[in-house]
Amino acid sequence: MQDILELITLIGGSVMMKFDMKVIFLGGLVFYVAMFALSMITGPFIHQGVLEPYYMAHQEFWRPELNQEPPDIASLMPRWITVGLITTFIFAGIYDNIRSAFDGSGVMKGLKFGVVMGLIYASIGAGWSGFFNLPNAIWMWWAIEGFIMYIAGGAALGWFVGKFASD
Repeated sequence: MQDILELITLIGGSVMMKFDMKVIFLGGLVFYVAMFALSMITGPFIHQGVLEPYYMAHQEFWRPELNQEPPDIASLMPRWITVGLITTFIFAGIYDNIRSAFDGSGVMKGLKFGVVMGLIYASIGAGWSGFFNLPNAIWMWWAIEGFIMYIAGGAALGWFVGKFASD
């Protein structure tokens, strides 16, 4: 493992990335749970409310499980949870390596990280909108939801790291 870590260095090879497993796995889990809990509010409002007519008009873009009547959400949950956890573990590892760039308490550092992640998320969505012919309303609401989710998840991650991680 040490050999692998030695291969992963920043410019010039003088600074190693941190791989604090407590931050990556427990912090990533906190990040995920915060976002998942918030999705219980944003999901019904955005996806089953505001965007439902757009989704129905563009069914060819969605997985077959989502086009069933009723949609088979349960069959997709294992995939969504797995991808969500892997992603938040990666983001927690990134946060642990760049958190010193943010000022403030743990929560404030996490909020700032969440803003950065939300901007990246929205930017990637804007890029994909040039390839997929979905209405702008879908891209806009996805960006808004992502921005909200990353700010909340970032704050939770920042709180956890500020309270439980070692420097």
